[in-house]
Amino acid sequence: MTRILKSGVSVVALAERLNSLPEVRRFDDEAEREADRLAHSLSDIESSISEILERYLPKLVEGCSADDLNAVLLDIGDELKHVLYHARDPKYFRSLVGE
Repeated sequence: MTRILKSGVSVVALAERLNSLPEVRRFDDEAEREADRLAHSLSDIESSISEILERYLPKLVEGCSADDLNAVLLDIGDELKHVLYHARDPKYFRSLVGE
């Protein structure tokens, strides 16, 4: 799976694109632009999803012993916690996951 937001340059470019939207800028605060927060969060979500798809699901399906299944599920849970954190962090998406 090819990552789209794998470099800092791509994250900055996305942030600049998102910053052009008034719907995003309305969530800006003194500490950080919402566009920066969104771009960073989307990059981290992409990273976690890539880990689940490329590393952990194949282990569950074909390359993991019965004894290691629980450990792999716990690793997937850690990645999902990371996704949830980054879904809650941007104000733009908070209504999706509750405040």
